[in-house]
Order: sequence, then C-alpha cells, then structure tokens
Amino acid sequence: MIAPLALVASSAPPLLPKNVNSLSTPMQIVILMTALTLLPAIIMSITPFLRISIVLHFLRQALGTQSAPSNQVLTGLALFLTLVMVEPLSMQIYSQAWAPMDRGEITAAQAWDAGSKPLKQYLSKFVREKDVKLFLDITHSAPPHSAADLDLQVLAPAYILSEMRAGFQIGAVLFLPFLLIDIVVASVTLSIGMVQLPPTMVSAPFKILLFVLVDGWNLCIGSLMKGFYS
Repeated sequence: MIAPLALVASSAPPLLPKNVNSLSTPMQIVILMTALTLLPAIIMSITPFLRISIVLHFLRQALGTQSAPSNQVLTGLALFLTLVMVEPLSMQIYSQAWAPMDRGEITAAQAWDAGSKPLKQYLSKFVREKDVKLFLDITHSAPPHSAADLDLQVLAPAYILSEMRAGFQIGAVLFLPFLLIDIVVASVTLSIGMVQLPPTMVSAPFKILLFVLVDGWNLCIGSLMKGFYS
C-alpha cells in the first residue's frame, strides 16, 4: 500500500507546504488525509483507468447488454488493469522520492521534484502536442524546451484530453461490427414485416454470439493493454 501512496504524494497538486516535516504530527496527519481525498480523482484522471473505463463502457453499449457486465464489474476490471499498468511507475516514484524522504535524506520539496520526473515522463508518452499547446495557451505559459520542462498543471489536463480522444476512437472502432449486425437484422426484420419486434432484441443474441466466438474479451483487453506498451 505504500507504493500507491507514493504515487499520490508525487502527483497531487502542489497545494501542500514544502516544509511538511517541520509541522507537528497531528497537522501532518490532517494534511495527509486531505491529500488522500485526491486519490479517486488521480486514479480516474491521470492513469490508464480513464481510457480503459471509456473503452469498456463503449463495448457494453455496442453489445447492447445494458447492465451486463454491471458497472461494479467494469470498474473493478478497469481498476485492476490500471494497477498492473502503474505498478512500475509507482515503485519508481517510491524508490526515488518517498523512501529517501522517509529516511530523512531529502526534503519534501526535493521529494516532490524527484517524484514528478518519472510521472511527467510517463504522461508525456501519451499526450498530444496539440493538447499541450492548448493548455499552454490557457495558462499563458512559455513553450518548454522538452517534455521534462512541462508543469503538471499543463501536462495532466492535456493527458486527460488525449486519453479521452483515444478512448473514443477505440470505442468507435468497436461499434462498427456490431452496428453492421444491427443494420442487417433491421433490414431483414423490416423486409419480412416484423415491425412489432424491435430489431435490437433480435440482434442482441447474434452480437453476443459473435463476441464469444472471437473471444472478444481477450482480444479487447489484450489490444488495449498492448496499446500502453507500444
């Protein structure tokens, strides 16, 4: 549990005082509990959880199963896949920032700088230059010389926009084969005069059968995870 906390400590906005170690123990506990409230937003926004959850949502909509799998199952699957993806990054932040600060070798400010470097390097792999430019213009920041010079207040929202775009692109591609089945079934049912029976009710078993036959979950999750390593 310490490694994920290291990721939180290094990726949370710099709202905390730099001299945290000089504060009293009760105040440190209050500050830590306040920082932990940002954990859900961090997990949902600046981790692979964002893209995975969007893709799984589109996949369920394309299948037309409404509530199967349930939201809890999809969220749990996305969370565990995210933990697999961020474990190397979390351990790197822990070893470079949290552990030295805990041993008293570096200050909180130095730990923040050390922990931000691997996080910025990770986010910059998936961010689009167009999105970075947008937030540079919004914040009136000077163009950086490299991705390492970007501030998290620019890099984090740019990453969110880039991941949302990627998730919607993958979701649109997933929709196409199931949409084709819907069109074929709707044409057949209308041609034989079955106007009282909704085409989606007829096409649902065919879509599920096609998804099972091609081992859709393995293909979808495998391709999604490989996209983060490419």
